[in-house]
Amino acid sequence: MTIHGRMTSLVVEAPSAPVPVENASTSLPPVQVRPSTAADDAARDRFVEAHPKGTVFHLAGWRRAVRRVFRHEERDLLAFRGKELVGVLPLMRCRTPFLASHLVSVPYGVYGGPIGVDRAVEHALIADARRLARELGVGRLELRCFEDPGVAELAPSTLYSAFLQTVPDDPKDVMAQMPKRARAEARKAIEKHGLELSEGDWYLGDLVELFGAAKQGLGSPGLPRAWFQALMEELPGKVVLHLARKGDLRLAATMSFVSNGVFSFYYIGNTPEANREFSATNFLTVKLQEWCAARGVKTFDLGRSRLDTGPYQFKKNQGFEPTPLAYRYDLVKSKELPSFNPSNPRTEKLRNTWAKLPPSVARMLSGRLMRYLP
Repeated sequence: MTIHGRMTSLVVEAPSAPVPVENASTSLPPVQVRPSTAADDAARDRFVEAHPKGTVFHLAGWRRAVRRVFRHEERDLLAFRGKELVGVLPLMRCRTPFLASHLVSVPYGVYGGPIGVDRAVEHALIADARRLARELGVGRLELRCFEDPGVAELAPSTLYSAFLQTVPDDPKDVMAQMPKRARAEARKAIEKHGLELSEGDWYLGDLVELFGAAKQGLGSPGLPRAWFQALMEELPGKVVLHLARKGDLRLAATMSFVSNGVFSFYYIGNTPEANREFSATNFLTVKLQEWCAARGVKTFDLGRSRLDTGPYQFKKNQGFEPTPLAYRYDLVKSKELPSFNPSNPRTEKLRNTWAKLPPSVARMLSGRLMRYLP
């Protein structure tokens, strides 16, 4: 997507040791790429927030939170034409338990990859990331792109889809645009069960507790409280916490992000009966869209799901259409694409074992294990 000329120019320190990359247009200066530093964070964030493909995962605060909690190594890249910042590639070196490492854009995020004022800039960033991957001797370079970056040498993955749709201007129109069955479930949650939505930072403890328990029930490690706390502190004004409840009964807690006009329904923890008896996630999908409509947030992102899973089908049943994600990989030393996920039958025994652990043991181990599952 070419957007050159629509964005505010950002002038920061130019590359001291630039890596020139041939540009298709001879009327423009060559693209130069250099590593990002903490001193670039403010200018980098202004660029991301002005870019139509910028996400919360591209912001410097996400990188700072990852570094602070999981100690992965910053390797972000910036692209320039002269002194003008024209592209960003968030990138971190993530180590495995066996001392190997991978370059990932972005750890713990569902979107990443390069964003630039034009395709030439994005290709320059990818070329430098591929060079860096070989220099560091990593297993792979992993780019969690939303759209195909158009680099034939990168291996594609079709495992995931995203689910986004436009939010109506009027909160009253949210339910009207839902499929009939989903609309009936939402009304039942509200009218029959009396579910209510509350908002506040004080629900952090509820989120940590419910998220960890729900993940263990699925056979997966949770995330430490320090991670959620770091996101709140490093992304001020972009994090919102909600609680779905029936009177004093907690059913589900969520952490969402609001950035670049997009509401990302990202983390959810729920009790075993939340959906079985009360349609809590259905309720949240409606109420959070109404929350967006009341505040003028125009895009609702219901999150990433693996193809043909229960969550994938749930999102389709809510009226959201899947958009296949264009994840791309440069296999440097690795022989195959990453496959350590619940869709792989080989992980079934591990998931069953994890689900049976005492909750206190699962909580203690989760933070350590999640360092290696970025």
